[in-house]
Amino acid sequence: MQTIVLKFRRPLVVGFHIVLIALANYLAFWIRFDGVIPDQELALMVEMIPWLIVIRGLTFVPLRLYQGLWRYTGIWDLRNVIIGVTVSTVIFCALVHWGFGLKTYPLSIFIIDSLLLIFFMGGSRLARRLYSGIRQVNRGKQVLIYGAGDAGEMVVRDIRNHGALYDYHPLGFIDDNPNKIGQRIHGVPVLGHREMMPEILKTYQIDEILLAIPSASASLVRQILTVLEPFKVPIKTLPALGNLKNGKVGISQIQDLSVEDLLDRLPVGLDFGPVQDLVKDKRILITGAGGSIGSELSRQIAKYEPAQLILLDKSEGALYDIDMELQRSFPDLRRSVVLADIKNVNPLEQVFIRETPQIIFHAAAYKHVPMMEHHPGEAVLNNIIGTHRLMQLAVQQKAERFILISTDKAVNPTNIMGATKRVGEMYVQALTKGGSQSPTVFSAVRFGNVLGSNGSVVPLFLKQIEQGGPVTVTHPEISRYFMTIPEAVLLVLEAATLARGGEIFVLEMGEQIKLIDMARHLIRLSGFVPEEEISISVVGLRPGEKLREELVAMDEGLVPSGVEKILRVQSGWIPELESLVQQISELEQLAISGKSERVIEVLYEMVPTFRPMNANISRQARQRRARREGSDVLRPVRHQA
Repeated sequence: MQTIVLKFRRPLVVGFHIVLIALANYLAFWIRFDGVIPDQELALMVEMIPWLIVIRGLTFVPLRLYQGLWRYTGIWDLRNVIIGVTVSTVIFCALVHWGFGLKTYPLSIFIIDSLLLIFFMGGSRLARRLYSGIRQVNRGKQVLIYGAGDAGEMVVRDIRNHGALYDYHPLGFIDDNPNKIGQRIHGVPVLGHREMMPEILKTYQIDEILLAIPSASASLVRQILTVLEPFKVPIKTLPALGNLKNGKVGISQIQDLSVEDLLDRLPVGLDFGPVQDLVKDKRILITGAGGSIGSELSRQIAKYEPAQLILLDKSEGALYDIDMELQRSFPDLRRSVVLADIKNVNPLEQVFIRETPQIIFHAAAYKHVPMMEHHPGEAVLNNIIGTHRLMQLAVQQKAERFILISTDKAVNPTNIMGATKRVGEMYVQALTKGGSQSPTVFSAVRFGNVLGSNGSVVPLFLKQIEQGGPVTVTHPEISRYFMTIPEAVLLVLEAATLARGGEIFVLEMGEQIKLIDMARHLIRLSGFVPEEEISISVVGLRPGEKLREELVAMDEGLVPSGVEKILRVQSGWIPELESLVQQISELEQLAISGKSERVIEVLYEMVPTFRPMNANISRQARQRRARREGSDVLRPVRHQA
């Protein structure tokens, strides 16, 4: 039967409309004459109804009223019904009165007939849609939708139309606007606000929760997740506004809530024109190209059509992986792959002579804080000496720009890694202060933790959750800034376009997140209930670890850079270039000789804000440091954005 209906669907639809046209016309006469149609009027109706059917039937063709699926009937279909009936009525009226000259045809019939036909045609379509909706009631997953706004309305409408395909049924809304509570959207009630969610989840059988607020802040998402912690209910979300096509949402776009949704997003509408102007047709060298930051720099820079991309790393596996990925994604990109260690000056010099890079992004660094506490000499050789070698070669070869990737751990450092990165920043500033005649523009970009980077806490938490726990947190109050790798790299590229020489840029990372809260959120996102199914264990601070990170030091201030999410550091003290180079040379000799204690003391003397947590500083070093501090090198800067 279903096969026959599908095969002859169009003739059946046309026939159904003919029946409706005839029925509406008959009922119009019946109503007009109070249920008793005179013989003369009945004969007139019978005489003219074929003409009416032909006129209406032909008028409906260009409006495609015989096409379309009625279960998806919308306002535009009803509009076409009204237009088709009205136009055909006008044509039929003109034919009756002026074509056939039948002045006795009652005018009221035209109006009654039109209204009845609109009701029949529109009603039959809506009845089909209503039937489809009724079939879906109590079917599929019971979904609680957070957000009774435009996105929530579109999702419910899409579920009404396609819910059976996706196994969804909207049970109710949650919205923080008190004026919406008790109202209905497409028949779905607004059950309450955020604080009422635990009670609602206990009252109703909820299979899934959907966050239908594409513009929701990361802070709001974290608050919602905290409320839902005790309930083992899957949480879904919609893409961010910038990822929506034409601003429309539907159930096909529903996706799992991810850790990225817990972090502040980039502002919509960033202008990347300056980035393309900076990179296009330039020879770009990326150190640490196989690492998390370096590889993402490589991907994003490749989009802007550089003349050549020079990938440098000392890890053969990581270097091979990014090279193969770029070959697949950008087959026309000119690439050079260099397996080298930045501490070795001769191979580096050959690279600069052979490739003549114009812009250098220096991402190569040792970043693991506890590991560097145990190996300060290696931290110095890689993070300071390697950086020194690269910057010297950039000056010699007259590169256009050198961008140092720094870290928030360089601010008031308490560990070796942070202190070595701070020396790199000081070198950037000293080169400009020293009046270098080189055309190379040196700058640094400072940011906090990025998700998924080497040494980041998030991959560790996820691995511990996968193993069944416990998730280890070093301190209940420890907190960190977080950003996704792609967004951090985008802002690094933006900051590179702003550099004029000697600047330190800071990426605005949003608010710091407690690691214990991040652990709870990750456990919840993994489908477990924190503490009940996966425990959290506090194990104590690691060597060199601070409770809170900072973006500016005690002798620094922040001023706007002109680009949203990027700030510029104003330093109250910048070292003399000659003195700094001498200290770097001394550090190199000490590190090579394995004199770790003396390495730390020299770092302590070089970096005025360095407060080592796990080192015994000699009395002489403290006295030398005190003399420097007495000269007011740590005068606080009052500029604050």
